[in-house]
Amino acid sequence: MATQPRVSDTLQFDGYELDVRAGELRKHGVRLRLRGQPLQVLEILLERPGEVVTREELQTRIWSGNAFGDFDHNLHNAVARIREALGDSPENPRYIETLPRRGYRYVGPTEDFQKPQLAIETGDHTAQPVALIAPPKRKRNLVLVLCALLALGLVALSTWFHAKAEVAPIRSIAVLPLKNFSGDPSEEFFVDGFTDQLITDLAKIGSLRVISGTSVMQYKGAKKGLPDIARELNVDAIVEGSAVRSGQRVRITAQLIQARTDQHLWAETYDRDIGDILNLQSEVSAAIAQQVRAKLTPTQQAQLHRGHAVNPAAYDDYLRGRLYFVNGFTKPDALNSAQHYFKGSIQKDPDFALAYAGLADTYAFLALATVLPRDQAERSAREALAKALKLDDSIGEAYYTLGLLSWQFDWDWNAADRELNRAIALAPSYSCAHEDRAIFLAQTGRRGEALAELAKIQQLDNSFSSAMTESETYYELRDYPNLIEASKRGLLLDPKDWYQHYTLGIGYEGTGRLQEAISEYQQAVAISGDSGSVVALAHAFRAAGKKAEADKTLRALERKATKSSASPYTMATIYAGLGENEKAFEFLEKADSEKSLRLPWSLKSDPLLDSLRSDRRFQDLLRRVGLN
Repeated sequence: MATQPRVSDTLQFDGYELDVRAGELRKHGVRLRLRGQPLQVLEILLERPGEVVTREELQTRIWSGNAFGDFDHNLHNAVARIREALGDSPENPRYIETLPRRGYRYVGPTEDFQKPQLAIETGDHTAQPVALIAPPKRKRNLVLVLCALLALGLVALSTWFHAKAEVAPIRSIAVLPLKNFSGDPSEEFFVDGFTDQLITDLAKIGSLRVISGTSVMQYKGAKKGLPDIARELNVDAIVEGSAVRSGQRVRITAQLIQARTDQHLWAETYDRDIGDILNLQSEVSAAIAQQVRAKLTPTQQAQLHRGHAVNPAAYDDYLRGRLYFVNGFTKPDALNSAQHYFKGSIQKDPDFALAYAGLADTYAFLALATVLPRDQAERSAREALAKALKLDDSIGEAYYTLGLLSWQFDWDWNAADRELNRAIALAPSYSCAHEDRAIFLAQTGRRGEALAELAKIQQLDNSFSSAMTESETYYELRDYPNLIEASKRGLLLDPKDWYQHYTLGIGYEGTGRLQEAISEYQQAVAISGDSGSVVALAHAFRAAGKKAEADKTLRALERKATKSSASPYTMATIYAGLGENEKAFEFLEKADSEKSLRLPWSLKSDPLLDSLRSDRRFQDLLRRVGLN
């Protein structure tokens, strides 16, 4: 009877290897973190590719004796863990298909490698091992030497390849939106919020470029391959994973993948009490920093290991507030919602520093949106920041907001520069700080530094927020050709953004393309009704020789603005357009006395005031504001 060849204990499929005997799943030789019951489920599915493995069979083979409720929960988690490890999804399965109420089926490619002993057939049909004829002794020695040299060469070559792979530096990273494996759509805010917080923590690492949350959110639910995403974001590595929250427990699974080779470098699962979520964030961030061999200063090390218990309901409110703020910082309704949740977070946990920092942001931005009075907003923002920094003086976002207040509210340019720099030092990849610093530098005439900040922003953020920053920076620099290109890029991201139409109009007017400028101003007015866009439209009419039309537009706006008590700055631009310079200066002086938030933003760059610039009073105003 013929001897049966021995089958290898390794199942290979689509670049993965399941070593049954060792109990390991590997991808391209790198061990993935899959153990216990999930590994057993995968083995059973791979035994019968293309066939349905029923729930009853899985229960009998793996969970015999378990209560049905426990089995159902355990099976769901096991399959979720397998999909995490394989980068699979239940909606579009590449490997594991769910058949509701029946079971699961392996649908991917598979190869069962066999390594039978080399055998020959004998006359009695019994397989015998092949006997090799021994060569003479001298030849045998030569063969052994050559084999040894070949083996040494292969070992050296393998070592060289591994060394090349190991030393490949990771200097940039993107954290993709974590997957919600809870099965509850209402948990999306928690999963997205945790992703945002993980990015915020990693942004503190100075030696690592971390892509902004607004840039990675476009890949939520995307079906693109990781190498394609990494190429689009220009990063060396990707972090992906999932989150499941059940009752008072949360499980986070994260894995680090090298972009160039699609190689899994590290994977870990964390199971914690929800009240320990801040420590969990720090632990995941510190583990990733260690895996990418990031160079950490003592301050950064302390930041990544700083955490404390937090009330779970307060953390939920904070995440909701952050999502409203990040996605709607220019919209009063979103800012009011964010403020509501930050206040709720503080009520539930008065020692939660991040909630105070978030609350301060909402006060500042509601004032910039002219929803809150300037003085009231600044006072409330500073009180919240003082509380945040008393609880935790390492929050980079808090120093960013201090910089914003010093710049926009106090016109203290040295303090603004100091605080924005401190925010970036504490969180080197915090894109908001870089964005506002670029505009700040442009306003203060530091063109080279402003353009350098723009270059950094382009490495961190490709969202609409960075597009707005680029347009605003070129507007402040009065660089009209680049303003045209930047505004066009912004409109590709949001064709209905009135401000990008407005700045595009300024770019066209500044380069003498008046008809195109008029068209863009008209679109800005149609979308927003913004009074500044109306004045700009009249300004372009006058430049195009349509003086009567310009005066008619401005007089109509003057009547409307007077009735609605428009800002002094707006009134100044109207009268400058009408050529009534005395009235224009009267309102500019009023804007100065009120410390108008608009004055430092536009005084040096606004073309609507160009007719006043040669006047000594205008130069004196620039000096008092600190822009000359």
